Amino acid sequence: MGASVGRAESGVRQDCDMGRYTLRHGESDHVLQDHLPDAPWTDAVAWRLPGIRPIEPDGWLTRDEAFAGQMKLRDRLIATREAEVHALLPEALRAAEECLETVLASLHCDAGYAIGADMVRRPDGVTVPLDRAAPLLTLGRLVQADFCLMEHHAGAHALTGAILCFPAHWTLAEKIGKPLGRIHTPVPQYDADIARRVDRLFDAIRPERALWRANAHLYRDSDLFTPQREADPPRRCLPSEARYVRSERQALRRLPHTGAVVFTIHTRMVAIETLTEGQRASLEVLDQSQSPKVNAPG
Repeated sequence: MGASVGRAESGVRQDCDMGRYTLRHGESDHVLQDHLPDAPWTDAVAWRLPGIRPIEPDGWLTRDEAFAGQMKLRDRLIATREAEVHALLPEALRAAEECLETVLASLHCDAGYAIGADMVRRPDGVTVPLDRAAPLLTLGRLVQADFCLMEHHAGAHALTGAILCFPAHWTLAEKIGKPLGRIHTPVPQYDADIARRVDRLFDAIRPERALWRANAHLYRDSDLFTPQREADPPRRCLPSEARYVRSERQALRRLPHTGAVVFTIHTRMVAIETLTEGQRASLEVLDQSQSPKVNAPG
């Protein structure tokens, strides 16, 4: 597969060559993309919360040039820190199962994957057993995105399951089972007006119409696994200290049978010097939204 930019035949958008990724000092924790295709801070409409835009359902998953490196790290986190990266409430099992089957249907359309009855061979050559009894753990080893399941219970949209290998300063154990408003504690930007708009947005999502948004933040280092508890002091990175931009491509899609909303998070980490001239010219905008971050579902 060449180093092209665009969409696969269908199912999963491919941005670049699957085999290329960057490790810092030889450590698998530091995986970088070599460019940032979406820079939301350069678009006033996209940068204004919640910044939601429509996409076709087959555009909800992407894979890029960091695939092999990110998947190696995901495999290790799931094997060694499962309790920190995975949570599933009993009532969400059906939604998790439907999510896995929906992703598999998308991957069937991507020539980079070979899907059998009980295994999947990824584009990096790694074979993943299809364990349908652990749907989110299986999902976490198939694609670069993290997955959060949001279901409507007791009048609110709540987080009922997730595979979260790359948390950006939040902790899954503190958020599981909580409604959207509580999930975004202690984010001051997530005020009552934003909360109402996001709740209406979740109510309106239809299976045939997926949505997406992107965020971006400055970072001193390139660690992808960065959990943080609500009580911890916020971490702030000044523009003069920043070496990286971390951006999440977040997609929302409703599952047709269970009605759960799937919130996917595809994390990109790029060195500032690899940004385009236009992207670097307006980096000061990111300093205004550094801490705390609006990165949890919604």
